[in-house]
Amino acid sequence: MKDLFRNIWKIEDLRKRLLFTFFMLFVYRIGAHVTIPAINLTALLDWFTSQKSSVLGFLDMFSGGAFRNASIFALGIMPYITASILLELLTVMVPYLERLKKEGEQGRKKITQYTRYLTLVFAFLQAFGIGKLLESLQSPSGAHIVTNPGLGFQALTILTMVTGTVVIMWIGEQITERGIGNGISLIIFWGIIVQLPNAIVSLIVDLNNGDMSLLVLIALLALMLGVTAAVVFFESGQRRVPTHYARRVQGMQSGAGQSSYLPLKVNVSGVIPIIFAQALVMFPQTLAQLFQSATVNKYLSYFGYGMPMYILIYIIAIVFFTFFYTSIIFNPVDTADNLKKYGAFVPGVRPGKATAEYLDVILTRLTFWGGVYLCVVSIIPMVLMSGIHLEATPFIGKYLEKIIPGFIINGMGLQFYFGGTSLLIVVGVAMEFVSQVESHLLMRHYDGIMKKGRVRGRR
Repeated sequence: MKDLFRNIWKIEDLRKRLLFTFFMLFVYRIGAHVTIPAINLTALLDWFTSQKSSVLGFLDMFSGGAFRNASIFALGIMPYITASILLELLTVMVPYLERLKKEGEQGRKKITQYTRYLTLVFAFLQAFGIGKLLESLQSPSGAHIVTNPGLGFQALTILTMVTGTVVIMWIGEQITERGIGNGISLIIFWGIIVQLPNAIVSLIVDLNNGDMSLLVLIALLALMLGVTAAVVFFESGQRRVPTHYARRVQGMQSGAGQSSYLPLKVNVSGVIPIIFAQALVMFPQTLAQLFQSATVNKYLSYFGYGMPMYILIYIIAIVFFTFFYTSIIFNPVDTADNLKKYGAFVPGVRPGKATAEYLDVILTRLTFWGGVYLCVVSIIPMVLMSGIHLEATPFIGKYLEKIIPGFIINGMGLQFYFGGTSLLIVVGVAMEFVSQVESHLLMRHYDGIMKKGRVRGRR
């Protein structure tokens, strides 16, 4: 493995891309600690400590702790993700956007520009909502979080946070273009990773204070290892569709046909459905601060973290985005046409339309199980750690509370955000990052080096 990294470092282009990626992530971390003016940071941290079960804790996790610091990067990448979701959906429904998508590079550039504009709109709304939220909050000791509330604070909050979102969006695009990996995914990955030491310290403190038993800690570690193993297994899993290439005849010579396979991953869409689903379930919570209405907050409480409606919507969103994003990444018709174009065919299946239908059936089955895997890995650890608050179910909650065991409702009593969702993102993005590094090595004929580094096999 040491030789592997040494030889990676010898490749100038790969070295520059790695250095650029880490530098941009370092810039992102600096911005996460630049607090907006007029904030009592001590009071804000005290409030966060008392609100561990809040869905805003997830927003803080996805922003890399920037929300907890009320920094210029507090919105994180979520406005951009929300805008991307909406544009992807509109591309299917709006003929003009659909035509742009088919125009190639120029069309994609226009869609990207529209995504940026829409990101500004969502960032403005969320920044306004967060400004209202901060003005209304007090620490457990009664200290106001905003030292100088009013129109000036609102304007400054919107200006700084929207600007911060634009900078994060630019960082993500630069990493994707000039670095290694998907910039947006790496920003979220980095935001989760940097908070891992604090989470470990928190667990140790809880164990020493008697707030957590050793048995619960062992169960938590076993759960995390199980989730990690499941992610590696499913992200590496693939269905290999056999393909044959027809015999080639050149002049008086005939070349033998070749056999190969078409690899179809169990989870083609990767971690994108999880990221999109998280953005979808968290966005209403931040917008709720625009209204400051007791009635609105009452109904929104049914969609809070760990609530049945939250989990239901989360599951539906994961399954939907798994199928939706897979359809964007892999087109069976185009794949069948390319196979036919290069003289390849699937044994026992006619080339063309029949091959496309055959691939579509296989892909649908794989995507279904991929969606089930994403739901299980995301939901089960959350339920085991924090429970599912069935008592909050509208109309029937009080009856469910009487018949459902307390363990299901309360779980292990933990509010630990490095559960299934975060582990899935961390492991998935890390595997994708390593895969791209391997691709750079393969392009430069470093197959022998990869054998020494024992990273060969994921192709």
